[in-house]
Amino acid sequence: MSSSCSATVADVGLAPEDAFSALPASLRDDLLMAFNEIVKNYREHKWEPSELNGGKLCEAVYTITEGWLEGHKYPKRAKKPNQFPDTCWALAQKYAHVPDSRSPRILIPRMMIGLYDIRNNRGVGHAGAEVDPNHMDATIVLYTAKWLMAELVRLLHTLTTQEATAIVDGLIEREVTWVWTHGDKKRVLRTGMTWKQQTLVLLLTEPGDVAEADLFQWLEHPGMQSFRKDVLKPLHKTRQAEYDTDKRTIRLLPPGVTAAETLVANISS
Repeated sequence: MSSSCSATVADVGLAPEDAFSALPASLRDDLLMAFNEIVKNYREHKWEPSELNGGKLCEAVYTITEGWLEGHKYPKRAKKPNQFPDTCWALAQKYAHVPDSRSPRILIPRMMIGLYDIRNNRGVGHAGAEVDPNHMDATIVLYTAKWLMAELVRLLHTLTTQEATAIVDGLIEREVTWVWTHGDKKRVLRTGMTWKQQTLVLLLTEPGDVAEADLFQWLEHPGMQSFRKDVLKPLHKTRQAEYDTDKRTIRLLPPGVTAAETLVANISS
């Protein structure tokens, strides 16, 4: 795969729900719940230490990393080791004999230590900052968490970094409390939103490509031609979404994710 191309879940051939199938179900749940808690609170601009921290994620990642180094022997639940930073540093020497283990012995532990330190030392005071320091700290937490998750997927399935990142994006639970879902139906329950705003929010609740016919039905838009002209094509032009006019599918691009998450945060606050 060219480094200039972005991988998608379809390219990888591994469904997100199978990314951690090698783990005991309860340990997998510990990991995914901790990760999605970080993503959800970040999306809702809940940046305080009590609401967004990587402590639980670190414990799950450490447990999985140690299990991988032990020959893929994983306990049923995540555990919190004593002296967390020291225990992480010790992995490098303790498992020096394990082949192809630079990432689980050295890189992952170092990232966990940094994430755990932010978790323990957030909100301690930042002098002269023009940007909300909690926001900056939370952004580090979010992207470190995504890196750790992608690295675990890469280890468990021998994927490239791009492929693993695509899988992690598919794992994110994009739940919006005021988007109603029942079977194959979705409805935006907040009134007064434009068609573009509703489309962005609905796309946020889906991890990949969405058929334009589904969006059209969910929105109960009055006309397909105007929907394409006034909503889908402008979102594509502004690079908030990728609209495939051949396949008639649409998916959010990073600027669209940012716009949708900001919209959700502003309306939910």
